[in-house]
Amino acid sequence: MKAVTILGSTGSIGVSTLDVLSRHPDKFSVYALTANGSVDTMFEQCQLHQPVIAVMLETNAAEQLQHKLTEAGSQTQVLSGEAALEQVAASADTDYVVAAIVGAAGLMPTLAAARAGKRILLANKEALVMSGALFMHEVQQNKATLLPVDSEHNAIWQCMPVAGEQRYNFNDKGIRKIILTASGGPFRDADLSTLEDVTPEQAVAHPNWSMGQKISVDSATMMNKGLEVIEAHWLFGLQSDQIDVVLHRQSIIHSMVDYDDGSVLAQMGNPDMRTPIANTLAWPERIDSGVAPLDLVQAGRLDFSEADFERFPCLRLAYQALDAGGTSTAILNAANEVAVAAFLQRQIRFTDIARVIEQVLNEVAANDAGSLQQILADDAAARRHAEALTR
Repeated sequence: MKAVTILGSTGSIGVSTLDVLSRHPDKFSVYALTANGSVDTMFEQCQLHQPVIAVMLETNAAEQLQHKLTEAGSQTQVLSGEAALEQVAASADTDYVVAAIVGAAGLMPTLAAARAGKRILLANKEALVMSGALFMHEVQQNKATLLPVDSEHNAIWQCMPVAGEQRYNFNDKGIRKIILTASGGPFRDADLSTLEDVTPEQAVAHPNWSMGQKISVDSATMMNKGLEVIEAHWLFGLQSDQIDVVLHRQSIIHSMVDYDDGSVLAQMGNPDMRTPIANTLAWPERIDSGVAPLDLVQAGRLDFSEADFERFPCLRLAYQALDAGGTSTAILNAANEVAVAAFLQRQIRFTDIARVIEQVLNEVAANDAGSLQQILADDAAARRHAEALTR
């Protein structure tokens, strides 16, 4: 029986994780659930899954949750604040930590899990985007187990030689490159001249996946794929010219590994995040995820096309930040988070997201990313600059 903590349990990854866990009560128990301020959803999750601890980032939300749970006779303890997130992530009472908090907010508790030597099921790509070298050092120094939940990285991991072995550099394994697939989002076929008028409602309407608002917008701009390129660099020890992106509108092939001998291995499945979640929970075994079997005859065809930098400038900016090194990727991520929030609040246009990010990258100086203090300082500077540009 493994005890699981879910950082970000009320989001789409958290909900999917709880669905998988509920199918295997003989294998897993829930130690802690955490959320920002979704009191009603957290209350329902606590009633159903009975965690030992529930953490709400917002103090008022924690007080409301505590009141509701007390009235219901629940024994779940309620904590609040950032320190509590780190506490449950590093607790001796948890075995696995699902890092599913969206954005930079997930960095510190995920780092805490790494320093405590946990099995980390990583869905928060920003932890590696912001602090790749530092984060990977903590993983290896503390003998943590890092397993990728993002469908693309999980696919690559499954197609790597000796899939899932604890190593983070595959350059000596005959790999020519890896190929990350992307659906292209809702605007992959749109006339470029119409993108300025895109609304938040249109941007979050992903054609294949069910995701939160921020990630859905990132998918529409392809920044999500750009962040995945950076994450892949750190997970697999490959350089930017060894990481390709192709559009694959069916989202059935989740990514591929291209070997020196001409072999290309692909991982396939229906577009449902419960597959990689179940894979990382059970590794090295396999368990039922609740996902329907893939029917290739019904799927009919698989299409691929180029990921065009003119249509998706955010993807270009991500490669640019990766090649620049240092805190450039933290600056990229911070600017993107601010720009996407401004777009969702209708303060800027959809096409302004890339413009804001590029301006911040050009105007905020990057530094060496060897210290967490420097990473957080440059993250804050980028946010201030982006906020000034979006007012």
